[in-house]
Amino acid sequence: MLAADWPAWRGPSGIGLSEEKNLPVKWSTTENVKWRVTLPEPGNSTPIVSRGRIFVTQAVGDRRTLMCFDRTDGKLAWQQGVTTNAKDPTHATNPYCSGSPATDGEHVIAAFASDGLFCFDLDGKELWRRTDLGRQVHIWGGAASPVIHGDLCFLNFGPGEITYLLAVDKRTGRTVWRHDEATGYGRPPAADVRVSASSKNAAGHNQKVATDIGAWSTPVIMNVAGEVQLLVSWPRRLAAYDPRTGRELWSCSGLNPLVYPSPIFGDGIVVAMGGYSGSALAVRAGGSGDITASRRLWQHPRTRQRIGSGVIHEGRIYIHNDPGIAECFELESGKLVWEERLKGPGRTGANWSSVMLADGNGYTITQGGDCFVFKASPTFELVSVNPLGERSNSSIVPSDGELFIRTHQALWCIAEKKADRS
Repeated sequence: MLAADWPAWRGPSGIGLSEEKNLPVKWSTTENVKWRVTLPEPGNSTPIVSRGRIFVTQAVGDRRTLMCFDRTDGKLAWQQGVTTNAKDPTHATNPYCSGSPATDGEHVIAAFASDGLFCFDLDGKELWRRTDLGRQVHIWGGAASPVIHGDLCFLNFGPGEITYLLAVDKRTGRTVWRHDEATGYGRPPAADVRVSASSKNAAGHNQKVATDIGAWSTPVIMNVAGEVQLLVSWPRRLAAYDPRTGRELWSCSGLNPLVYPSPIFGDGIVVAMGGYSGSALAVRAGGSGDITASRRLWQHPRTRQRIGSGVIHEGRIYIHNDPGIAECFELESGKLVWEERLKGPGRTGANWSSVMLADGNGYTITQGGDCFVFKASPTFELVSVNPLGERSNSSIVPSDGELFIRTHQALWCIAEKKADRS
């Protein structure tokens, strides 16, 4: 793995932080564009970068695929995948293959919801597949990405009739452990959960499809006082697990039934946020069992709608919400420091992008295709607005001085032109 690689959805740390310096802060459809390649269909997943290659999950008709591009020129190196047998429901705003792939520099693993979990080498050879994971059926589709740590790959398989956290051997795909979470609508639903029967399964029969409960969050690896823990935001709670065994270490309640963002952590504090204008909370990591009363620092019972995840930087949280409003909060107290509506020329300022932070700047791209760069500081400062004019629900990826951006139409490489020294 190279230092400049971005091997997973939110980077090597899983929380959107990059150590890159001097990344581009200004670009357009013509300025500082190294290359642009057209993609076959819309998609929401974010690219990853490893060993000179870019990997993107992509639906093409009834195929669920992983595409590999050469980072130097954007040429397609290979495309592998599977023809779907599931015909899962999803929403028009969430095309299939919304989960990003993950790599350790040798294996590339992609999750295709009910169609399974697939592993390839960097040259496109399939190493293993798991098509026995069950049905992942939700009216809004799926989005969680796999996570690789050590010899294991972790996946939040849900939401749907069954929801579970899975750990497999990254070399073989063999199940190492599985934790079933009591959020699937196959169990008796809680009073605040509705179930719809408007969808049909692959056989054409009606199937129940959850609407008001589910977690699309990608697991995150965290180090707590030298102990590695696996964090997952579930409906109504945040939980930590021993990644080797799946044993639950601690949990904190206070989330709402719909959870889109992934947890973030910094300075010994974990922040979990719900979606659908739901709740948010912060907890001091550690302890055992239910630590809600003993270690929860604050809870916001109702917030703005949040799809993307935030970042933590120098004791503050930064997030760009679905309505297009960026916010800054104090990490330890939850106090709002500032909020600002980010406006650009795009047709909509709505935002599903997760914040990527590099060199003190936050990077996001809205559904209208406007890329914002703002200072991660206690006083709001907009660095630039960079319109691409193409719809996007992905997040911006840094790697070796360049930015990679996936829109519904194309994959872009943004790089500042080097001065001619001849």
